Amino acid sequence: RTQTLGVVVAELGNPFIAPTIRGIENSLESRGYLTFIAETQDDQARASRIFNNLISRRVDAVITLASRMGDEAILKRAAKKVPVILGIRDVPGSGLPGVVGDDERGGRMAADHLLENGHRVLAQLLGPPDISTFEQRALAFRTRVIESGATLVPFSNYATAPTIDEGRRVMALLLAQPGPRPTAVFAHNDLLALGAVEAIQSARLSCPHDISIIGYNDSPLTDHTNPPLTTIAMPGYELGRFAAEMALSFIEDNFRPAHVLSLPPRLVPRGSVVPPSR
Repeated sequence: RTQTLGVVVAELGNPFIAPTIRGIENSLESRGYLTFIAETQDDQARASRIFNNLISRRVDAVITLASRMGDEAILKRAAKKVPVILGIRDVPGSGLPGVVGDDERGGRMAADHLLENGHRVLAQLLGPPDISTFEQRALAFRTRVIESGATLVPFSNYATAPTIDEGRRVMALLLAQPGPRPTAVFAHNDLLALGAVEAIQSARLSCPHDISIIGYNDSPLTDHTNPPLTTIAMPGYELGRFAAEMALSFIEDNFRPAHVLSLPPRLVPRGSVVPPSR
């Protein structure tokens, strides 16, 4: 053993990653382990190189918070050499254990909160379709809105990356399309939501009085934005802690968990969602 673990992340600039890494670090440091953190920038070729480099440095395990659907071959190849744990993003078909949030439940919670506030014309800003978290949030939100009898505004554009810039771009496209304007929008993560708020303000509209916004993750400082962002909280710290414990069970107990643990989200209501004014 080298007493080291690799932690692979998609984007170090995403503030939600920090509490997850802290959960991993706090679990590992007390057991004498050191982490190597590498960033894929959501690039598959870069991810493949990172896994090869970590394996060549003889890490005892890898926790990946960055995998996308389509990475199955990379993950399976790596898992033949070292234990690989998925975190945040599941990869169905990989057969790997991991710890994720219950994104289906979170998508329903977002829809229910908007519906309970009286919104009947809704839309969503879609994250990249090859990331399991966004796929599950989208399907659950859509299903719940349709079941309620409310209107889901057709909108097929999706963000190419879960960033503020992409949130701004996609929200501007939604505002520019013909047809009914939604009174509330579900953005698939907090960064997309913050970009959407900027696009709404640039269009000389008000958030939340013209369009309410709900995000996802409860990233640090979302309670200090203008308006403070209503969001679905994913337990990032706990997720990181459980992922680290799962990796340690591989290394120290030679026990391979055979499941993906799903952690429940919770609603964090703030000022970006209010009843519709029209």
